[in-house]
Amino acid sequence: MKTLIRDKKPLGAALLCGLLLFLSFPKFGSHAVAWFAFVPLFYALARARDFKEAISLSFISGMIFNLGIMYWIGIVVVKYGYLPVYVGVVAVLLFAAALAAYFTLFSAGVYLFRRAGIPEVFSAAPLWVCVEFAKSHLFTGFPWENLGYSQTGNIFLAQSADLFGVFGISFLIVFVNALLYCGIREMPNWKKAALYAGVGAALVSAAMAYGHWRLQDICNAVQGKPEFKVSLIQGNIDQSIKWNARFERESLDAFLKLTRDAPSPSPGLVIWPETATPFFFQDVDDKHREIAAAVKGRNDYLILGSPSYRVKSGKETYMNSAFVVSNSGEVLGRYDKVRLVPFGEYVPLRKLLPFMANLLPGMSDFLPGPGFSPVPVGREKAGILICYESIFPEISRQYKRSGAGLLVNITNDAWFDRSSAPYQHLSMASFRAIENRMYVARAANTGISAIIDPCGRISVSTGLFERSTLKGHVKFIKVDTFYSDYGDWPVPVCFIMLAAAGAAAIIQRKKITMEKS
Repeated sequence: MKTLIRDKKPLGAALLCGLLLFLSFPKFGSHAVAWFAFVPLFYALARARDFKEAISLSFISGMIFNLGIMYWIGIVVVKYGYLPVYVGVVAVLLFAAALAAYFTLFSAGVYLFRRAGIPEVFSAAPLWVCVEFAKSHLFTGFPWENLGYSQTGNIFLAQSADLFGVFGISFLIVFVNALLYCGIREMPNWKKAALYAGVGAALVSAAMAYGHWRLQDICNAVQGKPEFKVSLIQGNIDQSIKWNARFERESLDAFLKLTRDAPSPSPGLVIWPETATPFFFQDVDDKHREIAAAVKGRNDYLILGSPSYRVKSGKETYMNSAFVVSNSGEVLGRYDKVRLVPFGEYVPLRKLLPFMANLLPGMSDFLPGPGFSPVPVGREKAGILICYESIFPEISRQYKRSGAGLLVNITNDAWFDRSSAPYQHLSMASFRAIENRMYVARAANTGISAIIDPCGRISVSTGLFERSTLKGHVKFIKVDTFYSDYGDWPVPVCFIMLAAAGAAAIIQRKKITMEKS
């Protein structure tokens, strides 16, 4: 590495970029940091002596960034996968390196465009969005903490997600970073520097102004709509005993007691988290009847997570499911999780990686469900997001277009322990509320359970590792948004911009070649 990087200043800048990007996200960071986090990287790439050095610098930045974001994978593998510490360390390093490869691809593009005469202000933002889109969809897809999610805490700017989605906000952040860097680079020429600063300030101000207006607009739109009382049951079942048959009764009693002690709203919705029952609720046995009795005679509907199975040709297949139960004890609907967690709920390339099958006990043999269909809740419909399905914006958008008026996210974040992951997971759910202007009721086994309003604001929430019932209200609403109608439209625009920048670079290179000859 020393032979590839011969100057300490670019190396320091690359390290600083990775650290600043990490500090743009919860729980340790601030959304404000993202607006200048790329400036050190652009400086490092400009000082790189050749392509190899540029690649090395960008990979270092990407590793620092992703190690800070994804360190919690080691906790999952070691504490709950019962594997040695060194395996956890290797798993984190490999995962961070895979994500850093995308970061390096972005940086290589910026470097090559700059060498071809296309400055960062024209290339960086569309490049980032195209690479981020690839990361979100290639292989199994992993859009965890895409750059735009850093702005969850910036409630006014985040409102633009109902126009542009998270990719559009990612574009704005990188574009402003590029403007800032170019402005600093042009400081001797104050007119150019002022122009760059003015454009950046105008764009951010416009987004903030839209957010101020949209917040009030949405408040007016939902005012007067009927409230639906919600009780989120957080059982706080320790992950180490969750799938242990000896503790099955204890786990069930915890959820039943919290449900019976919850007030009986009219009408109301009681929500248990993902796999709240470590047995098959679909089997109509004594445990099934006990659960149905908990809401029987009340004006409540119950949504609960449970493993399920289907038998076909004499063979059982298992799903991670959610059931809707009426106050008469009838099962009104069922949703089988579609987007499964690789190595958590299924093992990709199982024949090549048989040793991974038992990495996470009780959660490695699920098959995906047939599709994203809302479930009935009385006369209304709800879209159910199980666990990390909440990080895929296209799923919530599909529910909205299928007539859902509420999003219900049931999850089990106990895997993450007290790391930053529960806070990251919650931040992404907030964007689903903004993009589609819907309430999100989020029930987690051990936090963070929360009710999120259509503006992405958390109305009420629990802490981590506490057994409680979180009470609040939601509204089944249908507010049209540009995003729910047209989806991630900034992505194809960025690919077109990137193609145009590539064409301009080729023309510029030919022009230089002709002048030299």
